[in-house]
Amino acid sequence: MIAPTLAPVFLHLLADRKGQPTALLFAGGGLASDGAASPQPALPGVLSVLPAASSCFYPETLDGPLAEALAGAGWQPLPAAELCRADSMAALDDVPPGARWVRGDWALDTPAKGAAGQAGASRGLALQLVQLVANDADTHEIEALLRRDPTLSYHLLKLVNSLGMGTGRRVTSFSQAILILGRQQLRRWLNLMLFAARDGDLRTAMLLARVSVRAMAMELLARRAGLDKHQQEQAFMTGMFSLLGVLFGMPLAEVLQPLTIGESVKQALLAKEGELGALLRLLEQAEQGDFAAVAASLQQLQLEATDFNAAVAEANQWMLSVTSGAGQPHA
Repeated sequence: MIAPTLAPVFLHLLADRKGQPTALLFAGGGLASDGAASPQPALPGVLSVLPAASSCFYPETLDGPLAEALAGAGWQPLPAAELCRADSMAALDDVPPGARWVRGDWALDTPAKGAAGQAGASRGLALQLVQLVANDADTHEIEALLRRDPTLSYHLLKLVNSLGMGTGRRVTSFSQAILILGRQQLRRWLNLMLFAARDGDLRTAMLLARVSVRAMAMELLARRAGLDKHQQEQAFMTGMFSLLGVLFGMPLAEVLQPLTIGESVKQALLAKEGELGALLRLLEQAEQGDFAAVAASLQQLQLEATDFNAAVAEANQWMLSVTSGAGQPHA
């Protein structure tokens, strides 16, 4: 008997009434199978792990074998009355009293001027650090810039010590931390820190969560598409940089202008061109719930729905580790 296979699925991030990402909502995933089917579909294994780390829901209108499989994996039905949609910061301030969870693109709204100013200096410094690392600058230059931001400095030392990468000794200098972490992992960590929460900008926790899923899913899909290690790293960077314009409240081209990035990454970000551009478009289609477009893009990329679903599930698992404070760069 053939187990039904899932059509493409996506996990939407839900915020609580305060705008903090606290839950996942299953979307898509119609059944597609040939021949006789067993009662329940085969779910990506990671979906059974996610409920231990986050509240995980599926729409209460979903029924049949798929709902049974999700319930068996620890997912809960979500009544429609407990969910509302907000696509602007103003809408987030007007959540109905009975709604517990908020979905939508409110975090992509233009930041308030005060919030942009408070967060801009630290984010600008992180962007300078990304540029230095990308240009393989001397460690002393990177260290000098790190010393100007106590928050970044603190989190870097905390990360290196918490990972146990110091071979049993406490790491107290920036140069030692940079050496132990390595340039590639340092760049990835800095990319994440661009989106780390700053006082005064309510969007940042949700943006960090969304961009983490997007970046990791793109890297995993690049791997499944047979792209080499360098291209996989570029896929991650493309996903991570794709929301920088939203973060800074300015055109993405202007944010990218001072950065030295590969042409394939730049074309993917600004024109959705090339393999990286196709992967970015695929993730954006999934975020918007356009599963017909997702299916067409997967066919173009010669990827199976099972590859996509596994990547989405694993990317969300990684996102939860990042947003829970682990902050560990992916190897």
